[in-house]
Amino acid sequence: MAFEINKSEIGITDEIVNTWQSIVNTIAEIINVPSALIMKVDEPYIEVFRSSQSSKNPYKAGDREYLAGLYCERVVETRNKLLVPNALKDKEWGKNPDIESGMISYLGFPLLWPDGEVFGTICVLDSKENKYEKRHEKLMASFKELVEAHLSLLFKNLANRRNLEDILDNLSEGIIAHDKDRYIVFFNRAAEKITGYSREEVLGKDCHEAFGGPFCGSRCSFQDGPPDSLDHLYYPLNILTRKGEPRRIEMTVNGREDEAGRFVGIIASFRDVTDLIGLKIQPGDLKGFAGIIGHDPKMLQVYKQIRDMSTNDYPVHITGETGTGKELVAHAIHDESRRGGGPFVPVNCAALPEGTLESELFGHVKGAFTGAVRDKKGRFELANNGTLFLDEVADLPKPIQAKLLRVLQDGTFERVGDEKTTSVDVRLISATNRDLKREVEKGNFREDLYYRINVVPIHLPPLRKRKNDIPFLLEHFINEASEDGQQTLGLSKEAVALMKDYPWPGNVRELQSAIRFALIKSKGRIIQPDDLPVELKKWQNEQSSRGPSRKLDWDSVRTALARSGGNKAKAARFLGVGRATLYRFLADF
Repeated sequence: MAFEINKSEIGITDEIVNTWQSIVNTIAEIINVPSALIMKVDEPYIEVFRSSQSSKNPYKAGDREYLAGLYCERVVETRNKLLVPNALKDKEWGKNPDIESGMISYLGFPLLWPDGEVFGTICVLDSKENKYEKRHEKLMASFKELVEAHLSLLFKNLANRRNLEDILDNLSEGIIAHDKDRYIVFFNRAAEKITGYSREEVLGKDCHEAFGGPFCGSRCSFQDGPPDSLDHLYYPLNILTRKGEPRRIEMTVNGREDEAGRFVGIIASFRDVTDLIGLKIQPGDLKGFAGIIGHDPKMLQVYKQIRDMSTNDYPVHITGETGTGKELVAHAIHDESRRGGGPFVPVNCAALPEGTLESELFGHVKGAFTGAVRDKKGRFELANNGTLFLDEVADLPKPIQAKLLRVLQDGTFERVGDEKTTSVDVRLISATNRDLKREVEKGNFREDLYYRINVVPIHLPPLRKRKNDIPFLLEHFINEASEDGQQTLGLSKEAVALMKDYPWPGNVRELQSAIRFALIKSKGRIIQPDDLPVELKKWQNEQSSRGPSRKLDWDSVRTALARSGGNKAKAARFLGVGRATLYRFLADF
């Protein structure tokens, strides 16, 4: 322009102020930091113009400080980006006032008017060391461009030409926003790519209708009407694209408010992690999945099956010995599915008396039998829109099997003593430690029901078949105990060796009980074999009584130790014996 503009006369419109507030909120959410700020220079001060809304954010809009010594001073002086991963490790920032507020890391960009004069900065601060990823720098640079576009519009008196959508459309994360009535108001380019739906197909439509059901499945907070407010939510989610392809996403949801602080809807960001999870499972990089511990190839196969079950409602039947974690797997299938936000109702069929089992499963009406003093919902109704887990399903009486078959066929049943038909939408997962096919052959289980519940079979290996997972399980159980205040110095090599050799007839459940017993007995010391339950010591003595010396001799042991470089675990493998056997031999020798 040919003439100067007095920038102090330029007022920031309410619309742009609100947009900038959305920008800092979005930045703080996506980068996951307590403070995202837009700062305005007013020499010799700098003012917090907009500040992200977070309880851990020490900065509030309107705060003013001397510019000297702040991170922002360097950005203003150089008009360049500044990255400070940890000011405590850099003497240059020793007197920085921001450190007094607990903010030790910083990433900031200058905000310039069209004529090159500095308006202020856009920055993020964190209370911990943070090197900030390149994608976060790109995100900040994009929002810098948006704010400077607003400054340019204000400078030229041409407001409302650019808005937040221009930037959100270039993010790699999908962004979706809807109002209190679930009508979608924003859907960016990345959201189109991830879901396969175009914005023309979804904008202005009810979220539940646009995607053929709630986008968030049973985790949707709007299923029973709009909430009064919505705090920060995060959850993994499995969706089906428009073409029916399963995708795994990680979703973050935040409520949106108007100027008066009234809840007006949500904005959610999500990223596709399908390939990332698949890559981790494929080579065995995972120590566990969905709350299940283990990376044995047999367990990796179980994890893949759990993932495969996340986008459908087929009945699943889980087999495995007692204590292998069948209910844990059932819960994982539920959590990973689109029913994950709904109820998970477990029923131990063997633990309920036959006379009350029908009432427990299907409910009853008042007066249906002696003691029925009121109407009661059964487990099927309690599991509506969720998952019902029938453990020890082989123990179901034949009459109950027939009624269960009907529910699986058409989703309906009658409460005990009722003539009214009740409909439910329930996914069934069953489990047993028996050979259910053998129970069919013996006439104890209906063949038609067997084929109904055994659509997708999953078998859990016994612990003795995946002994390499034992150290991970031990670490997990000790960490759990530590969180409950039970301390220990750890496990001796001899104790670990014994536990790896022991056959664990009670599987993971027995291992967990053994660790709890040992923690109590060891009283905070290193856990030794003598601290383990009597069953393990008895088994060890039985193995010893068979005479390890008949299997080992000093010459072969000495040769194996030399070959392994003194590594006892490798020497035991060379000798074809367990480590505990070798340790006992060396101790006896």
